[in-house]
Amino acid sequence: MTETIQPGTLYVVSTPIGNLGDITHRALHILGNVDVIAAEDTRTSRVLLDHYGITTPLVSYFLQNELRRIPELVQRLKTGGSVAVVSDAGTPGISDPAFALVRAALQEGAQVISVPGASAMLTALVASGLPTERFVFEGFLPHKKGRKTRIGQIAGEPRTVVLYESPHRIERTLGDLAEAMGDRRAVLARELTKKFEEMRRGTVSELLDGVRNAPPRGEIVLVIEGCDRRQAGAQTDEGEDKETDHG
Repeated sequence: MTETIQPGTLYVVSTPIGNLGDITHRALHILGNVDVIAAEDTRTSRVLLDHYGITTPLVSYFLQNELRRIPELVQRLKTGGSVAVVSDAGTPGISDPAFALVRAALQEGAQVISVPGASAMLTALVASGLPTERFVFEGFLPHKKGRKTRIGQIAGEPRTVVLYESPHRIERTLGDLAEAMGDRRAVLARELTKKFEEMRRGTVSELLDGVRNAPPRGEIVLVIEGCDRRQAGAQTDEGEDKETDHG
């Protein structure tokens, strides 16, 4: 059944995280029939659209231009237009600026429809072999201010933790995590769904050694085993707020 594009609607469309085959028929229909696609990187999105013969106009929408672009896109919605927002890869709004557009659209009374699909976070989690019934997504860790506090909170987290990290910061992050939480099971997933997909499994310290010996390329998802309940209780009792984080 062909879906009718709704006027005044923002479609949050998930796109592949690597393999171009990982997109739904519904997503392709939406992208091919909305008035405009707001893309985090128009060059990246153009590769996907060209692959499927989609000619819908593209406009850039990323962190540095969101304050200027959001009013334009919301105005289009208010006058009955339809907009699809996509990220570079995966589900928009997860560690990217799509959230701000969704919030603005809702505040102006526009309809927002999510078109589900690929997610690097879930792809790594379900293949990690670590508990999936309860987990917490932390996105990217702060580079400076608040980093030590956040890592301390992660160390006391009983649920499985999922992080995003870049290849040039992964060694530092694994080192900080090892220092804060000791050794526990973890999985480093990179280049998911692509030709050189890799899942490195072991303890945090083993992954750290592996990164030092063979630095990974590509964007990384890190999945870390939660602490046991006794460790979580001890972490809370110690009072994390007593330590001042100087960044």
